Amino acid sequence: MTSPRPRHPGDGWVDCRCGRRHWGLAGAAGLLLVRPASGSQPAAVVLQHRALWSDQGGTWGLPGGARHPDETAVEAALREAQEEAGIEPSSVRVLGEHVLDHGDWSYTTVVAVTSGPVDARPTDDESLEIAWVALDDVERRPLLPAFADAWPVLRASLPDEVARGA
Repeated sequence: MTSPRPRHPGDGWVDCRCGRRHWGLAGAAGLLLVRPASGSQPAAVVLQHRALWSDQGGTWGLPGGARHPDETAVEAALREAQEEAGIEPSSVRVLGEHVLDHGDWSYTTVVAVTSGPVDARPTDDESLEIAWVALDDVERRPLLPAFADAWPVLRASLPDEVARGA
C-alpha cells in the first residue's frame, strides 16, 4: 500500500548498494528528541509508532522521513518531526548529528534536547502513536530494525547531563 499523502520533492525509493531499498531520493533524516531527567521523571525520548501501511509498519522509531533536495538534515528532521509529531522547532535545541552513509543514500539522526514545552502527539496519518519513552524502556518496544541497530550508539552519545538531568 502506498502513502496517501501528496508527493514532495525527495520522495521516492533508492535501490541502495547495501541491497535494500531506502526512502528518500536525497537521503532521509529523523529527530531523536530527548527530555532530560528531572526530579523523579527519567530522561525520555519521543518515539513514533509507525502506521501499518508504512515500510516496516507497526514498529517504533523516530519521527522522520525523506529530505527535500534543498534542505539540510537538521531542517528535514525538524520539518518531519513537526509534520508527524507536532514538535515545534522553537522548542528544540540541536546537540549534534549521527550519519549512516551508504554512499548512494544516507540517514541522519539529529540529536536534540527539549528547550521548551513539547506536546508530542500524532499529527498525520504516518503515526499510530507518538510517545515519550524512558531511555531504559526504548529496547522493550518492537523497534524499526535500523533504529534498533543504531540505538546503543545513539544512547551512548547522549551527554551525561541530558541522561541524568542537569
